[in-house]
Amino acid sequence: MPDIFELHQVSFGYDRVIALDRVDLTIGAGEKVAILGANGSGKSTLLKLLDGLYFPSAGQVTAFGLPLTSELLEDEAYAFAFRRRVALVFQDPDVQLFSPTVWDEVAFGPLQLGLAKEEIVERVQTTLRLLNIEKLRDRSPHRLSGGEKKKVALASVLAVQPEVLLLDEPTAALDPRSKSNLVDFLIQMHKSGKTIVTATHDLDIVCHIADRVYVLGEDNRLVAAGHPAEILADVPLLERTNLIHVHVHGHGYGEEQLHAHPHLHSDFHEHEH
Repeated sequence: MPDIFELHQVSFGYDRVIALDRVDLTIGAGEKVAILGANGSGKSTLLKLLDGLYFPSAGQVTAFGLPLTSELLEDEAYAFAFRRRVALVFQDPDVQLFSPTVWDEVAFGPLQLGLAKEEIVERVQTTLRLLNIEKLRDRSPHRLSGGEKKKVALASVLAVQPEVLLLDEPTAALDPRSKSNLVDFLIQMHKSGKTIVTATHDLDIVCHIADRVYVLGEDNRLVAAGHPAEILADVPLLERTNLIHVHVHGHGYGEEQLHAHPHLHSDFHEHEH
């Protein structure tokens, strides 16, 4: 499959603080990819580079066969086409939501595309129904719960019908049922032909949302890549990148009952003894 994105020795920093350090990776059309890493490893920065919101301080990002540069995105025709093809859902939905109602929020993107009113209405209705948020259509986005805001932010992106979905920690603030529904939804979106790139440290969802995994270390460098099962079975790697932790606990009385082993704590995880 052709590559949509290619990063070659990409680095980026904020005020001399390194956020990404010499990263190489590729993402092919139709792939579902997970970017794993602890907080501060550079996952969000990487997505913003793919979305053309940031540009590398060193190295090169290529998108759809062309170098993704600020100069290229100054061309209105190219920028319009790129924004139509690639969409980012931010980790914090409040960054993304600004309209007075959910309906207006979801309609904003299609309006910018210059679509006919009938098609805009159809897209909004279809997207609200798809995410089961029709009842929120007249609500103010800023008065919604965290999980509801996440869904509205996702709806506002899907209404544009992008080829590539970039998702930053999409399960944050979601309850277990909403998380499960989101995973099912992403699987459905991938089956429809979309390329999906998800930045997360939620290991429970990785096998469902990715066919390939890249792992960023706390030094902001790419430290591993592979199939989800391979990556998730590498306990030393997950410990080293702070994606799981080891702690001591007991199952009875006395020190002889204490032991230590890796733990992942999440809404999907159950640990039995």
